Amino acid sequence: MKTLLWLVLFLIGLAGVVMPALYLHASSKLPQLETEFDLEKQLRHSIEGERMSLQAGTFGPKRPITYTKPDFSRLPKDLVALYIAQLGCPTYFQTRREDGAKWAWRLFSVVTFGTEPPGDGVCERILATRLAEALGIRGSLELAVAANRLHSFLQKDQLLAYEMSILYFERGIVGVEDGAYKLFGRELETLKLQELAELALTLPPHYMYADALMCRNASLIRQNRDVLLADLAGFKLVTEERARTAMAQPVICR
Repeated sequence: MKTLLWLVLFLIGLAGVVMPALYLHASSKLPQLETEFDLEKQLRHSIEGERMSLQAGTFGPKRPITYTKPDFSRLPKDLVALYIAQLGCPTYFQTRREDGAKWAWRLFSVVTFGTEPPGDGVCERILATRLAEALGIRGSLELAVAANRLHSFLQKDQLLAYEMSILYFERGIVGVEDGAYKLFGRELETLKLQELAELALTLPPHYMYADALMCRNASLIRQNRDVLLADLAGFKLVTEERARTAMAQPVICR
């Protein structure tokens, strides 16, 4: 029994030395990520370059290529509701931000065991990790360290706003504003609930952008759109009446 106890204590002590060393090593391989300004600067460089690559040599009206700091208050509330519902965290904005030991254990569990405890912290980690991936960061430990840094200076609404701003649709089409304009020919803020549900189908985890753009299988698009709307009502994120009214509308692809 004593031998087992000493072995456990030894392993705990070893982890206390090895894990910080690994963390520091992974940190040394990351780009500058100490403040929101660092994040914004790097995203601006990559996204503006991506948008410019599409517009080079083309004629006619062009959308702005400028990457502006994401503003959560400008996102349609219905789109936010659709997104967090499909992300698996319909209560994302009803729970407190995960911090401290719980957050540290979540990252440790993902890197060490490939699993994590339940809770809306799952979605905080997913959003922070996707941001890190958009910066070109790879490797489970490196992504965990980068996610931790991003999580340290971004609140829950900011994590979601930045995620919406980096969503990739196709060459030169980055962010939900670009995606909405490409699909509907209108600005994001003008879309109605049923259109926002169609847009949500093109986002993670559904990735039906090509189907929606090429108008492939309109009946399936409508069926899936209505499932999203029903989920929204089931989670009490919209009223059942609004969901039913939206379901009664045709899809843009028909």
